[in-house]
Amino acid sequence: MAQKWRVALGCDEAAYEMKQVMIEHVRSLGHEVEDFGTHDAQPVLYPDVAFEVAQAIAGGRCDRGVLMCGTGIGVAISANKVAGIRAAQAHDTYSAERARKSNDAQIVTMGARVIGIELAKSIVSAFLASDFSGGGSQVKVDRIAAYERDHC
Repeated sequence: MAQKWRVALGCDEAAYEMKQVMIEHVRSLGHEVEDFGTHDAQPVLYPDVAFEVAQAIAGGRCDRGVLMCGTGIGVAISANKVAGIRAAQAHDTYSAERARKSNDAQIVTMGARVIGIELAKSIVSAFLASDFSGGGSQVKVDRIAAYERDHC
């Protein structure tokens, strides 16, 4: 049986409709969902939402995250400012899978102005179904963590 995760979802107003669909999609895969907003289509500061999602994962409240904004770039940059977090932008299933398998990313980010809903569902499915492979990637992920610990 596949691992079931506590998944944190968050977005800005540009991705509000996509997030609403992703909530139902993640639940349909059997995972728990925690919605960090935005809870309507009114403008918000996407860094604030990304920080909350990343902190929930870094603190152990959630296991994985899905962040969305217009491009997926801003939320990725923001989430990566939280210690211990690896957020990866993915606009295809291969990148989403590799984000987990090679980089042990806990958060996938996507752009609602870049990809459609069906592709977003496939990306989230691939991300949540993948696990970190370790192996040759372990030393690289450990190096990132050591640098962060020593310099951030």
